[in-house]
Amino acid sequence: MPLPPYPSDALNVLPAGTPMAPLAAMAAVTPPAPLAPNAGTAMAYTQGLRGYASDHEQMTRMEVVRRLARLKGYAVSEEFAQQPLGPVYLVPSDTLVGTDRAQALGIRGRDDFFGGVVPYPFVSTKAITHPLVSADASAPAGWNPAFSRMVGDAVLPGFTAFARADAQAAAERLLRDGPVRVKLVRETGGNGQTVARDRAAFEACLAGIGDEMLAQDGVVIEQNLRQVQTLSVGQVHVAGIVATYFGYQRLTTNHKGAEVYGGSDLTVVRGDFQALLALALPREVRIAVEQALLYDSAAQACFPGFFASRINYDVAQGVMADDSWRSGVLEQSWRAGGATGAEIAALEAFHADPRRHVVRASGHEVYGDCAPLPPDAVVYFRGIDDTVGPLTKYTLTASDDHHPT
Repeated sequence: MPLPPYPSDALNVLPAGTPMAPLAAMAAVTPPAPLAPNAGTAMAYTQGLRGYASDHEQMTRMEVVRRLARLKGYAVSEEFAQQPLGPVYLVPSDTLVGTDRAQALGIRGRDDFFGGVVPYPFVSTKAITHPLVSADASAPAGWNPAFSRMVGDAVLPGFTAFARADAQAAAERLLRDGPVRVKLVRETGGNGQTVARDRAAFEACLAGIGDEMLAQDGVVIEQNLRQVQTLSVGQVHVAGIVATYFGYQRLTTNHKGAEVYGGSDLTVVRGDFQALLALALPREVRIAVEQALLYDSAAQACFPGFFASRINYDVAQGVMADDSWRSGVLEQSWRAGGATGAEIAALEAFHADPRRHVVRASGHEVYGDCAPLPPDAVVYFRGIDDTVGPLTKYTLTASDDHHPT
């Protein structure tokens, strides 16, 4: 079954003269390799983290563990349920905080886990995206104002506040130019966000955030975009394979009638960001990739101790209140996330065929009844979740290039 179409021009990504294979051609996946003695053990890790504890999140992550283990030739274990076989490869439910903690878990580099390590808790949230409203505004330990200077206009106009007065000052400044979007920094998938069009609406939104949460996590206030297209830009390192991608996010409607994340359509290249930028990318995609790369470089420069084997940046592109077009990074994800199923599908395709250079992969999240799935769909969850109700999550893979047989 062909993957859903991208927006116009989004498929013009291969260098001139590169022959194209039919997009419906599904990528084959090699059978599991036999385990070498003491090769290693892959397992999930949630202890001490906020975790993602619903049925579909737990089951999805275990499928992620199984598929990553197969790529590495590792055994699979429930979370610390048995004595690990050799080295341990962890798939944390969240970004790990502190290099000491990571090392205590056996994580010393990208080969030891699927995710990221940061030096302070706020670095793992969207709080780092924007500057403080003033030099004397409240900030957590480790806050580095150089980050916002480095990213510049690669993000949307906005502020992060850790105190009520700072949030009010930020809103007053931003509301002069149009509506603002208020974001709880630890929410994912578009949840925990409210658009305020005036001061009264903002105050009502802010009233719902407790002082303790505000001081601990902060809140983001940024100018609101209209006609938004959200792109994902990311990179994964697994089993000696580096894969870098851009993609388009899809929205769907959940059982409460709200628009939420519905999946991603990725174009994945074997290699680093320079390999991705070497493709004939559409202008808006190239802007998104360059902005994500700048954001990633700033994080590495400003927060020593940060490293990751999985990085993903959401980039919003749309229309500002003054009708100008704008693109900017919204947030980062340095843990297994919504696009991870598609990321793994691409890794499996590259592992199965070392000559393959570009792969298209898509992840799908369907709320409610789901039509019969394509025969080559890889199912990560299908059932009734205790939090969101009936849900199906699956991935598809197709080749974007071909080579002589």
